[in-house]
Amino acid sequence: MIISASKRTDIPALYPRWFLERLRAGFVLVQNPRNPHRYTRIELSPETVDMIVFWTKDPRPILPLLKEIDELGFPYYFQITITPYGSAIEKALPAKDEVIKSFITLSGQIGRKRTIWRYDPIIISSELTIDYHLRAFRKMVERLHPFTNRCVISFVDLYRSVHNRTRESIDYQLSLENIHRLSKGLTSIADQYGLRLSSCAEDIDLSSFGIEHGACIDQVLIEELLGCSIEAKADPNQRIACRCIDNLDIGTYDCCTHGCIYCYAVSNEEKALNRRRLHDPHSPILIGQPSPDAIITGKSIKSFKLKQLPLF
Repeated sequence: MIISASKRTDIPALYPRWFLERLRAGFVLVQNPRNPHRYTRIELSPETVDMIVFWTKDPRPILPLLKEIDELGFPYYFQITITPYGSAIEKALPAKDEVIKSFITLSGQIGRKRTIWRYDPIIISSELTIDYHLRAFRKMVERLHPFTNRCVISFVDLYRSVHNRTRESIDYQLSLENIHRLSKGLTSIADQYGLRLSSCAEDIDLSSFGIEHGACIDQVLIEELLGCSIEAKADPNQRIACRCIDNLDIGTYDCCTHGCIYCYAVSNEEKALNRRRLHDPHSPILIGQPSPDAIITGKSIKSFKLKQLPLF
């Protein structure tokens, strides 16, 4: 099984101690987003967890914990988002220079294959022009290309829950022409530094610009890192354009306090701040404690590995 930690919140930045405690305990309870009284118990062991995929915008807090995660026997890789936006759009993130430094440090610890850069979501507006993005992207590529093989891009989706937060800050001009112009420019820069570009859950075909449809929870990469084949189906809970394989996300909505105005996983910033105050790093669930009337259901977990079909 593949564990996602997490598309719903930034576990490495905000809840790393809790995550390590769950690995030590050997299980985690995940609250049902639609029914807060129901929880799924997921067993966590190196025999059944084939890979952990971390998602973060600030890897610094988890860096000191990686040695123990390694010693526990859990393989993992990171997806790290670094964008060119300031505090008007990403309100509570550290300075980008600090994030870039931590990206470089992480890559030095675990290797460039396991350290993936996400330049997403891409927002095009009257201030965040195509030229602005190309200048910012080039500066980042110059610093990051020795420390990663791959950059993932996507274009902002203004979900209904996000629109009210963004309409004063984002002058939305995401036309097909702008997408094509920017894609061509990004590819030109990436090619100069030997950096592979792929898209995330994009319906639009950008292959003519050298940008292939990608998978963030990527079977090919996971097999390469594990050194064996795995048998996994597509994630049934994602959009059709998503190419990720099946995984279990152990995060919780409405508890990320980075304050990114484009975030679909937070409905209300004040709610997220209040919920984070309920966090107990020793609890089996991410926020608070299981309710007294909790209904806990175990989930059958098994490895995807096909040990009889080694890749190497």
